[in-house]
Amino acid sequence: MIKLIVGNKGSGKTKRLIGMVNEAVTTSKGNVVCVEKGNTLTFDISHQARLIDIDDYAVSGFDAFYGFFCGLFAGNYDITEVFVDATFKVGGKDFQAFAVMVDKLVKLLDQNGATMTFTVSCDKTDLPERIHQYII
Repeated sequence: MIKLIVGNKGSGKTKRLIGMVNEAVTTSKGNVVCVEKGNTLTFDISHQARLIDIDDYAVSGFDAFYGFFCGLFAGNYDITEVFVDATFKVGGKDFQAFAVMVDKLVKLLDQNGATMTFTVSCDKTDLPERIHQYII
């Protein structure tokens, strides 16, 4: 399952994501992963979640981002929740490419039974309509 937290800069997306990560750590029966750009969430996220700085892996663009997620799930079958902050800082502000990645991830997550939540800095109207169903 995909979830999108959509809003403009300063609307509280990251704060909401932090709360969701910390709640997932207490309720999940598997591993919780949080992917961020930089290391700004180090003291906000529970130490029980795996915090990944995407800059350590030189990922840029949504094709590389999707490949990163495939590797993440291939290496750990126990992942139940993945949270991603600052999605467009990693993949670029290409709304169509993001929608294509979401379409691919839906198939990947169906196989793994995991949930992914992204923070997306834009207006809802900027995103392709086919992914509006994932906005929470």
